[in-house]
Amino acid sequence: MASLKDDSFYDIKSHSVDTIQKPEWVPLSLTLVEYPQGDLFGKFLALVSLLPFAIIAGFITLILFRRDLHTITFFSGIVINKCINFILKHTICEARPMRHNAIEYGMPSMHAQFMWFFATYITLFICIRLHHNNNSSISEKFWRITIIIVSIIIAILITYSRVYLLYHSNSQVVWGTFIGIMLGIIWFIITYMILTPIFPIIVSWRISEYLLLRDTTLIPNILWFEYTNIRTEARARSRKLVSMKSQ
Repeated sequence: MASLKDDSFYDIKSHSVDTIQKPEWVPLSLTLVEYPQGDLFGKFLALVSLLPFAIIAGFITLILFRRDLHTITFFSGIVINKCINFILKHTICEARPMRHNAIEYGMPSMHAQFMWFFATYITLFICIRLHHNNNSSISEKFWRITIIIVSIIIAILITYSRVYLLYHSNSQVVWGTFIGIMLGIIWFIITYMILTPIFPIIVSWRISEYLLLRDTTLIPNILWFEYTNIRTEARARSRKLVSMKSQ
């Protein structure tokens, strides 16, 4: 009888030791996307669903190297949109479809909310803010329309991918789409009507000068502006260098 108790004690002890030595491993759901094996369309949708991370990486790169207040404000809206999604998910507490019910809550879909916020803001930015530039060439108008169409197509594909890959139900992506569009409209109005007029004041602050923040509101084509100014400055420095060598 005593030996049986000892055996049970050692079994429990060994199980506890194994549990301590072998912790449970969980996947990082941030970038983990599963798709049906052999399903090429599912694989394509899985790759497309990773685009929000590429967009965020692009924002961080632009903020670090360009320091434009509009880019910082746009990215701030995306962060706020993410926080609202987190609050809604943990308030509603609706599970994902059975295929992925053990990861986290699914109402509303973060991917759908993110992409439709992004697509809505981009569309309003191009149609309203850049519309005031009447000197746009045909090529510039073409690229603006192309950006709008591509943004909407990507938003549709990512939204559909969340249902196709069984990460969300139809209602979860529909609500994510609706909330993303509404927040995109609200944030654009706040940026356009409230924040943009005070950008000149913000860039005049000492901390803004230290961080090299800049306001490009009055420059319709920042790429062409930078190109022409850099080319002019490079030519001026080249002529100065030649004149110094000739002396």
